[in-house]
Amino acid sequence: MQEAGILGLGCYLPPKKITNSDLEKMVDTSDQWIVSRTGIKERRMAEADVASSDLGVEASKIAIKDAGLKPENIDLIITATITPDKAFPATACIIQDKIGAKNAAAFDINAACSGFVFGMIIAQQFVNTGMYNCILVVGTEKLTSIVDWQDRSTCVLFGDGAGACVVGKSKDKKILSSFMGADGSGGHLLSVPAGGSRLPATDDTVKKRLHFLKMEGNEVFKIAVRIMVDAANQAIKKSGLELNDIKLFIPHQANIRILLAVAKRLGLPKEKIFMNIERYGNISAASTAIALVEASQEKRIKKGDNVVLVAFGGGLTYGAAVIRW
Repeated sequence: MQEAGILGLGCYLPPKKITNSDLEKMVDTSDQWIVSRTGIKERRMAEADVASSDLGVEASKIAIKDAGLKPENIDLIITATITPDKAFPATACIIQDKIGAKNAAAFDINAACSGFVFGMIIAQQFVNTGMYNCILVVGTEKLTSIVDWQDRSTCVLFGDGAGACVVGKSKDKKILSSFMGADGSGGHLLSVPAGGSRLPATDDTVKKRLHFLKMEGNEVFKIAVRIMVDAANQAIKKSGLELNDIKLFIPHQANIRILLAVAKRLGLPKEKIFMNIERYGNISAASTAIALVEASQEKRIKKGDNVVLVAFGGGLTYGAAVIRW
């Protein structure tokens, strides 16, 4: 069994910012209300002609360069997204073509906000077995394309962006352990109801605004805290480490109240939880990826540190990975 680690990292955020003041002009809300309940001050918004693949391409190029590789060295692309360019082909295939990764297999996964963590765990297995050597994992989202700008409870939460990593044989930034879980009974709490085979697009589904993201926020909050704590503990236990051995927790950036509640449950000081939610909001599958990149860039992680990535998302899905930097 080969050891799998992170060879390179990259992220991309579209330049356009949507501030809370901007949202005050669109829906009945306020900066104070948004910040107090979510911790978000601004989020990024891609232009109308930009798709999730375009964001993912930019992050991928940076990650591949950071790994000291060329696109043709990549032999598998895993893209996590709930906002694919199209129902099919897979956004991973579109990214493969755009970056020139002609030797790579490619597929998408849909685990919502847990997607990047799931993708990294899948990549780890392929590297461990020796089936693939250099795997590009991309979390990319254009959530502003599925946000209902008339729904003040959800439109304030989400933004656009992409993060990527290259996973390959390495003793550095080694993935020590991982954990994945799901609870399909909670799938209705966070979803886009229409657009699939259950409710294909019709005049009625459009009129009822069923092609936009819907969320039962209070229920999601209660479940999210519990399952993120459980996922983190499960992954740490499998690594053979203790909670005190972890230098930094990098959680999915969903809501500052969720992040602080997770920290409290784990008995961690705020300083051990990486947060960038105030700048970007929730970017689903891209959130954890972007946070990992920024934590590295800001020197919050040093060689030899143990790091935990943990996420939850629609499905409901949840997962965690322990990495020794």
